[in-house]
Order: sequence, then C-alpha cells, then structure tokens
Amino acid sequence: MTDPLDTPTDRRPGGRTARVRAQVLDAVRAELAEGGHEGLTMEGVATRAGVHRATVYRRWRDVGGLLVDVIDAAGEIDWQPPDTGSLRGDLTALNQEIQESLVVQPSFAVALMAASFHSEQAARAQTRLWADRYAQCEILVERAIERGELPTRHTDARSLLIAATAPLYHQLVLLCAAPDPQLPARAAETAVLAAAAGAFSTHREEST
Repeated sequence: MTDPLDTPTDRRPGGRTARVRAQVLDAVRAELAEGGHEGLTMEGVATRAGVHRATVYRRWRDVGGLLVDVIDAAGEIDWQPPDTGSLRGDLTALNQEIQESLVVQPSFAVALMAASFHSEQAARAQTRLWADRYAQCEILVERAIERGELPTRHTDARSLLIAATAPLYHQLVLLCAAPDPQLPARAAETAVLAAAAGAFSTHREEST
C-alpha cells in the first residue's frame, strides 16, 4: 500500500467549505512535516492556510481534530493496490511505495505516526485507516490464491500483509536505519515463501 499516512493534497470540489478544508489540511501537513507534533498549533495552521483562526477553532476545535481530519482525508484518496501479475511482484511494489513515503524528507508519514502517540483521537483514526488499507490490500492475496500461487484458501491475508510490510517500518521508523534498496523485494519474498509453506494458514490453526 502506498503509505496510508502519506496523502497528496486534498483537492475535492464543493465550494468554499471544501476549499477551506483543503487549505487547512495542506497547512497541517506542511506544519507537521516541518516541525512535528510539538510545533503544530491552531494559530500556525490558520496563518499558513490563510484562514481566520476562529474558523479553524470552530470546525476542528483543537490539534487532535486537525490530525483526525488529515488522517480521514488520507482514506479518501483514490488509491489502488499494485497488480503486477504475481504476489511477489505485488508485495514488492507495495513495499517500494511504503519505503519511498518513509524516506522522503521531510516525511509526513513519519511525522503523523509520531503525532498519534500524543493524541488519542489521532491514534484511533490512524488505527481505522490502517485497518481499511490492509483490508483493501487483501485482494493481493485473493488474486494469488486464484492464480495458484498459494496452497490453500485458508491463508490469513492480513497476517501475510503485515509480515511483508513490517520490515520496512522496523528498519526505517524504529531503527532509523538508512534505506536498503533491496529490502522491499527481500521482505516480499520472505513473506511469499512463508505463505507458500503454510505459515499463514488459518486452517492449520483451527486444526490444532
């Protein structure tokens, strides 16, 4: 998945209300990427957006409200999972998108993940968004089963996807390591081999 927290500018038609929302969310992304959660203020967002701060307070109430709306906006973009013709190719492409979003400087995705630790509202919204994105990507596993790449229809798609993508976040976010151009493909291959061996089989779990 392209990183669910790294969303392009929100440009939806709909008159002044939509324009104000787009301006404010653009400002939140810029402020968050530049200064992190500690530097994010209602006043700073209003100034950057060119919107009266009373408007920002009235609609979003506080910084938590701004973060929630930015995360919700990420769920509104028209993104589709990769379709390369193979599970290994799909997962590699997915990981490449994730890596790109995490290594760009400044990384809005990393900044927003860090901000969620300071806002319960943002943390809940982020959890919803991650769940939606993983659900959207389950089609990668469904297609692989239809192609005969996986041995069973009892494959736990969510577990497979997490196993394939987790190394990117571990290396780049937790360890703050330099990006490895081989990691997206290597993590994808490891997950595919494990899945082919039945590591993510729900049928096996039900039988034990």
